[in-house]
Amino acid sequence: MKKILSGIIAVVSLSGSTLRADDITRDSQEALRIGAGPRPIPCTSLRAHLQRSTKETVWQRDSLARFKSTFITVDKNVKLEVVDWGGSGRPLVFLAGLGNNAHVFDQFARRLTATYHVYGITRRGFGASSAPAPANGNYSADRLGDDVLAVVNSLKLNRPVLVGHSIAGEELSSIGSRYPDKVAGLIYLDAAYSYAYYDSSRGDLIIDSLELGRKLEQLIPGMGPQDQKQLVEELLQTSLPQLEKDLQEEQKKLQAMPAQQQQPGGFSIPAQAVLAGQQKYTDIRVPILAIFAVPHDLGQLFKDDPAARAAVEAVDSARSGAQAKAFEIALPSAHVVRLANADHYVFRSNEDDVL
Repeated sequence: MKKILSGIIAVVSLSGSTLRADDITRDSQEALRIGAGPRPIPCTSLRAHLQRSTKETVWQRDSLARFKSTFITVDKNVKLEVVDWGGSGRPLVFLAGLGNNAHVFDQFARRLTATYHVYGITRRGFGASSAPAPANGNYSADRLGDDVLAVVNSLKLNRPVLVGHSIAGEELSSIGSRYPDKVAGLIYLDAAYSYAYYDSSRGDLIIDSLELGRKLEQLIPGMGPQDQKQLVEELLQTSLPQLEKDLQEEQKKLQAMPAQQQQPGGFSIPAQAVLAGQQKYTDIRVPILAIFAVPHDLGQLFKDDPAARAAVEAVDSARSGAQAKAFEIALPSAHVVRLANADHYVFRSNEDDVL
């Protein structure tokens, strides 16, 4: 059986061409192997696919993994933990999802060192990395992307392949859209959602709300242009109608969803800052491999209520499927793979397939 990450070879050798469709077989697309260890329950509400990290969803360091940890300065008073799992060959750099640190890849990375030199970065605000105040754009998507490039430059890595999970898709897209010559390719591990690619035909409630808020701030005297005519017209003709459309769509989804118990806890301050720093990315000009879990494995969610479970799965499948299709159509450099009933942590639930 061919493995998905064998597509890395095509990514770095075709110089902008699309990955071949046969880089993954039908059998591997339909494989439902579930890896050991705890899994987060996929979120199908407003914050879909941005699972917060808890003691159940953060994996501790793999005691069998051999690695070196160093700290690299990427900004004033900001150092990031960089993990080096060793290996030889083209560099791969792993970026973790929201709330996780680089060690979430300890087990996975170990299986790649025979062919690649594998690194991981813990983003600012998490793990052992510095946690600057959530102000002045410290956690914007482009700022986080710049952090990754600072590490790449410090290590003198020549056009690495970047591999991101979940919210790390925004860092991949930030770099791929602004500095396509700095990387050989991007691999999205259930990470190509609206924070990584904004589909203007569908919109996104979070991103559109954030953008609207930034525009509204410019109406405050001294905060925006003196002549606000164009800004007001844009708000009335584009921004507000888009937000209304987003809200109507969200209302439909909420009405289709069964009531859920509120989970204890919430997002950490850095996690909230990352969510508030999302940006629109539409033009990503590098070879791409994007793996989607469509639909997600729901784990134990509503296991005793088949009707409720079916409703959640329908909403999740529609949302994930629509995003995968939009990503595939809009980005000709992307090869999109769909894994049915895989976990959001697809590199764990379907490790053999992904490898």
